[in-house]
Amino acid sequence: MDALSLLLNRASQPRLKAPAPDGEALENIMQAALRAPDHACLTPWRFIVCQDKGLLKLGAIFEQSAIDNDKSEKEIERAPQLTQRAPMIIVAIAKYTEHEKVPRVEQIASASCAVMAMQMAAVAQGFNGIWRTGSYAQCDTVRDALNVAEEDEIVGFLYLGTPAIEGASKPKRDSNAFFEHWS
Repeated sequence: MDALSLLLNRASQPRLKAPAPDGEALENIMQAALRAPDHACLTPWRFIVCQDKGLLKLGAIFEQSAIDNDKSEKEIERAPQLTQRAPMIIVAIAKYTEHEKVPRVEQIASASCAVMAMQMAAVAQGFNGIWRTGSYAQCDTVRDALNVAEEDEIVGFLYLGTPAIEGASKPKRDSNAFFEHWS
């Protein structure tokens, strides 16, 4: 798949199954993240790749978060199952470094670009995924368990695997509704 087709047809895939990317495919995904725009070469990212027992560990963290935040019994039971929706989850963390020319928002944007780059690298190799956030990305229980510093942000959980079903195509949008042209 050429790069332009990849970008013009991008769609998240929530239905994922094994296998997850591994070996060279996983290395390509990780290298794509490290090519995200990075003003001043601050490398404002940290990633945690969860598979197998790592998914169970992340699920236990989500469960503890649900308990700590007085979620319903149903939500507490569901929490550890959330990490079983894909054979791999990459936790993406924006690591902030104070810098006079690179504001915090730009460093978070850089980490976000890394997530999209990883998903696109996965798709280019026959895998797919979905970028999720939700309350667990903002929860102190999760942040503490993942050693996320106060000034840092969890920008997402990238679920990766092999598409379990063929993804639906998205309709083309009218670009004029979103872009102004100044000449």
